Amino acid sequence: MAVRQLAARALEKVWGRTDVPTFFGHGSGFDGRIGEIWFEEPQDSSLLVKYLFTSQKLSIQVHPSDDQARATGHSRGKDEAWYVLSAEHDAVIGAGFSSELNEEDLGAAALDGSIDALMTWHSVKPGDFFYVPAGTVHAIGAGLSVLEMQQNVDLTYRLFDYGRPRELQLEEGLAASRPGPIVRKPARAVNSYRDVLSEGMKIVIERLRGRSVQEIHADADAPTWLMPVTAGCANEREDMPAGTVWLADTPTRIRLGPDDCLLAAYAGDKARL
Repeated sequence: MAVRQLAARALEKVWGRTDVPTFFGHGSGFDGRIGEIWFEEPQDSSLLVKYLFTSQKLSIQVHPSDDQARATGHSRGKDEAWYVLSAEHDAVIGAGFSSELNEEDLGAAALDGSIDALMTWHSVKPGDFFYVPAGTVHAIGAGLSVLEMQQNVDLTYRLFDYGRPRELQLEEGLAASRPGPIVRKPARAVNSYRDVLSEGMKIVIERLRGRSVQEIHADADAPTWLMPVTAGCANEREDMPAGTVWLADTPTRIRLGPDDCLLAAYAGDKARL
């Protein structure tokens, strides 16, 4: 196959929403307080793509590095990245701290709740992008729809959960944390229709937009995940509706209209241009 659509799986969350955007399909089983929609492969693929919908702040949490995760029997750690699709006027994302904290101070702040005030909360709008390396303490705020691209492992250490009755993993979280400022790098323009949002880490993410035909580089050993943000994208065989996720394992062409946008993500640290 050249490119195929991935199946979606909805997950209810206490912080989720009942107004999941209509392009996911009215009456398609997305009922209840949906917080996440996963697009996953049955095998141990390198990446996992999700949509997140928030009505409350998520827990303040952290993910381990590859080495830390493998020491506990997992296949990899968890870098992740977020692309903001919609945001209420006061929506924020928490990522990093204004200055370096030691483990003792971070632990005390997690226990007494002052960690929320210590975090850096970034005001966000549609189109904003965050790359969150493993070890970065973070939280997604309320009133957001976010496209998340992550290393494929379900491994999260909660440090603080706003009084919700869920288990914390304070010891593991403190060991995994690198509590300091987050470094946000600007996108690198490739041409008028394509830019690289992240590179040099664990996941490369490209943004394609504007009327053009773009070549996607992929093969069976290095597939590419494709995420249409708008409704006018298409591959060589069929339309690619917004809210879907596709996997390409051979080179393929993507066609975009004048106002269209699509993200492409793949494992690695170098852009395949």
